[in-house]
Amino acid sequence: MSSHREAPEISKDPVADNTDVYAFVSPDVPDTVTLIANYIPLEGPDAGPNFFEFGDDVLYEIHIDNDGDGDPDITYQFRFTTLVRNPDTFLYNTGPITALNSPNWNRRQVYSVTRVFNGQIANVVENITSPPCNIGPRSTPNYAALAETAVHRLSTGELVFAGQRREGFFVDLGSIFDLGDLRPFQNLHLIPTPAAPGVDATKNVNVHTIAVQVPISQLWSDEGGGNSRSTHPIIGVWATASRRRARIYGGGDERSWDTGPWSQVSRLGNPLFNEVIVPMGKKDLWNALPPRADAQFAQYVARPELAKLLPILYPHVFPNLAAYAKPRADLEAILLTGIPSGIIKGFQNYTGATQADMLRLNTSIPPASKPSPLGLLGGDAAGFPNGRRVFDDVVTIELRAIAGVTLPLVDPSFTPDAAASKVTDGLTPGSDRYISQFPYLGVPKDGYDTPSS
Repeated sequence: MSSHREAPEISKDPVADNTDVYAFVSPDVPDTVTLIANYIPLEGPDAGPNFFEFGDDVLYEIHIDNDGDGDPDITYQFRFTTLVRNPDTFLYNTGPITALNSPNWNRRQVYSVTRVFNGQIANVVENITSPPCNIGPRSTPNYAALAETAVHRLSTGELVFAGQRREGFFVDLGSIFDLGDLRPFQNLHLIPTPAAPGVDATKNVNVHTIAVQVPISQLWSDEGGGNSRSTHPIIGVWATASRRRARIYGGGDERSWDTGPWSQVSRLGNPLFNEVIVPMGKKDLWNALPPRADAQFAQYVARPELAKLLPILYPHVFPNLAAYAKPRADLEAILLTGIPSGIIKGFQNYTGATQADMLRLNTSIPPASKPSPLGLLGGDAAGFPNGRRVFDDVVTIELRAIAGVTLPLVDPSFTPDAAASKVTDGLTPGSDRYISQFPYLGVPKDGYDTPSS
């Protein structure tokens, strides 16, 4: 949930709240790229009897830009339909759910996948089944195997999955939002307390995941501007959620109706972009815009508020106050254009001059044999900010970048404060949060063994 509750309006609409986006060359199928968009933040595993589900009234989309203009060339659209077997029971299930077609499963969801290429519908697949939520050992026995049957291969070669998964993003939420406190260094904070280990706020929550594994050959076409993997291997990726412009409420037992064109209410590319860079008065606007309109937010990337706060909150750790107030061309490159060739030896994910918040993935870089959760900062070019893998420690990476570690890339005369390369919230990816195959996010926590209260 690197962007959970990141804007005033979307915080009131969790079903449409896009919390994380991932894009990476699949480690076990390296001729494919895996794209993941998560929605619905902080799902308590025991939140019954009305367990979490996608919105029937939301259009979920994963977008791919293969020519660097900040507009989608390929879009995967997902629409969900909820099916109730017996409306006269309050129960989600009336017995164990051992198969996706189990008669005991009372409230199911099916979905359609539409592939849009250059604005035209290229393919539609309907009535794909989502798995149930992981309720507990009696209701959803052998959940891992059940969820595996909800991975579907389309006739065009893609794998798709849509359903509940374990939250992969790890962060000390309670600490960071308490005046930027980082527990391992809180003895150095403006309001000091003894140093302590980080607390993983998301280790026991779930999320709803939409995932697509796409053959790399399908990410380009001569129709898409003449790009190919060999001539231009970099793609931009982001995800959105949209709702109809108008809703009409009925009286009595009548349900509401949604009508009108789709209106985008949530967007996410790079983690934490809207949450900690865009000012509060423009967060809802940012969620409604396409990436090609992001030049108007470049000023906040060039002078991020957090960079100016770090020396104030940690006065003895970041003494070089003037340096952190200067325009940050390094952050503009990382977040808005990609990193040009010649900056980092053997690496680039530059998409062009258009400033747009997208995950930029150089698909010519193979998966790492020994991946580092610190990605490029850890010497691993297959990780963030080259796309984003499910286990990448984006909090530490972005904290260190904001603290000045990446400034020497564009200003060789700058020497970061010594603490910049050590800043962290003190967490590492847990070994049980992920699986080694699609959709890579692990089995969701169940409500019986992991109560949220």
